[in-house]
Amino acid sequence: MNKPEMQDKSMETENNGFNINADENVDGNQHLNEPVAEESETETLKEQIAQLNDKYLRQAAEFDNFRRRTAKERVELIQTASKDLIKDLLDVLDDSNRAQEQLEKTDDIAQIKEGVNLVFNKFRNTLTAKGLKPMDAVGTEFDPDLHDAVTEIDAGEDMKGKVVAEVQKGYYLQDKIIRHAKVVVGR
Repeated sequence: MNKPEMQDKSMETENNGFNINADENVDGNQHLNEPVAEESETETLKEQIAQLNDKYLRQAAEFDNFRRRTAKERVELIQTASKDLIKDLLDVLDDSNRAQEQLEKTDDIAQIKEGVNLVFNKFRNTLTAKGLKPMDAVGTEFDPDLHDAVTEIDAGEDMKGKVVAEVQKGYYLQDKIIRHAKVVVGR
């Protein structure tokens, strides 16, 4: 038999309803060279895996860069955090230097006193402008969250449990305690 006759016979077999394919899930009339649907699904799944893997690697690299950048910014912030305060205190330092020069040149006590008081007031005003606030402790109830008791003294019944004197002043910075007041408490 020549080739055209064989093709005609195979066509007859397909048309007569004979199932020449031994696989139950695939119709015998289906051409065997056609791609199976499972292969195309596998390829799309492999592509999706590759895309997700690429996306994951990019996000991991982006997060790592973000972490490095924020760490660097934090270090820079810490290094320059006091820059504004120091800059404002330079004016007070200049005034202190001028006051020191005047101390050496003059004997007028009233003038020296006035100059030193001006420097002290400027210093206090600069710190207050930056959020520093002194703690008023004398005459208030002793509070261990605010005060450090240095000693107790007999102060009478009306001052019992209250702060009688301050040994060292306490301070707030933006309403947070930065130094507790060291106090003498009445008993």
